[in-house]
Amino acid sequence: MPNFSYRGRNGTGEIVTGTMEGATAGAVADLLFGGGVTPMEIKSAEAAAGRADSGAGINVQLFRQRVEHLDVLLFSRQIHTLLRAGVPIMRALAGLQESSINPAMREVLQDVRESLDSGRELSLSLARHPKVFSPFYLSMVRVGEMTGRLEEVFIRLFDHLTFERFMQEQVKSALRYPSFVVAAMAVAIVIVNIFVIPAFANVFKGFGAELPLMTRLLIGFSDFMVNWWHALLLGIVVAFFGFSAWRKTVNGRYTWDRFKLRIPIAGKIIRKATLARFAASFALASRSGVPIIQALTNVAETVDNAYIADKVEKMRDGVERGESILRTSISAGVFTPVVLQMIAVGEESGALDDMMKEVADMYQNEVEYELKTLAQQIEPILIVALGVMVLILALGIFLPLWDLGKVALRK
Repeated sequence: MPNFSYRGRNGTGEIVTGTMEGATAGAVADLLFGGGVTPMEIKSAEAAAGRADSGAGINVQLFRQRVEHLDVLLFSRQIHTLLRAGVPIMRALAGLQESSINPAMREVLQDVRESLDSGRELSLSLARHPKVFSPFYLSMVRVGEMTGRLEEVFIRLFDHLTFERFMQEQVKSALRYPSFVVAAMAVAIVIVNIFVIPAFANVFKGFGAELPLMTRLLIGFSDFMVNWWHALLLGIVVAFFGFSAWRKTVNGRYTWDRFKLRIPIAGKIIRKATLARFAASFALASRSGVPIIQALTNVAETVDNAYIADKVEKMRDGVERGESILRTSISAGVFTPVVLQMIAVGEESGALDDMMKEVADMYQNEVEYELKTLAQQIEPILIVALGVMVLILALGIFLPLWDLGKVALRK
């Protein structure tokens, strides 16, 4: 049997890695769950060592349709409705498989049905597809099976995924206009430096006069772009892929996620969105009966920010030592006074899940407003940047003409 390398979390939330033999990745996931480990990533040992045999599978996987976020969202809503109506789980999955318009989702549901037929639980069957269902999703389904409230867990997961989708769409919508303006400015800079400034440079050289500093800087930068455009383009490509590779490393992602929180304008939106995701996930886990330590472990996997996830894991360690949630939250240093106040009230009253739900709703509304006004907040910055660019070009091109005009008038 082939070997698979895995990465997951044990019952205490610690990261564990290793290799295991198994017929498929799904079979390895079943063994890991049986040993109390929640898998986060499972891949063949050959792929982890360099994908020696990946060439044969490139053509097969290149254009294969994937299961999207919307497919999982619709699945959660539909399975909740069917289970609430009393439809047996196997019949519900068969109906969803037939009605699914995504072939990849139909394959996933077919495999889940076969896994259930063989006697596995639903959470173990879904865990055979770690790229489709997140560890948080699997943990919540497992809690629903243990508590007998599976349909309630699915509707809460639907609400959670809806919020995630809303966040993504709002960010894309808010950044569409600024991205277009920045791209247009970049194209304009390239055209001006390659075609416009060289023409003026030839005219200025015929005058034989000393050019202003701004003009010399523009001509020098234009000459660099004309003569070294291939090296500049290669540098941009290498920098892009280098940054992407660095960001996928553990230290790179941690540093980048921490830096994102300090970006002007966007940083505060990212922080509020992350806190909203933390509060919503924590409230969902608490209301579903997940123990507090396991809830914090699950939440750390859903905040989508390595820096804050590290702080949440340290909170979990503090709770394990017997500290209160409020004390560990203060020590984390990432929560706003409003969140800390709500945690204090919730912990004292025993209604922490309700307080976290209030925090999630509050920050969700604030993020929605911030995203809707993001374009208006960025617009003055873009206008200033565009004005500075036009001013530099105007000074560099027209100052020599102005000086030559004054000389001609004196003669």
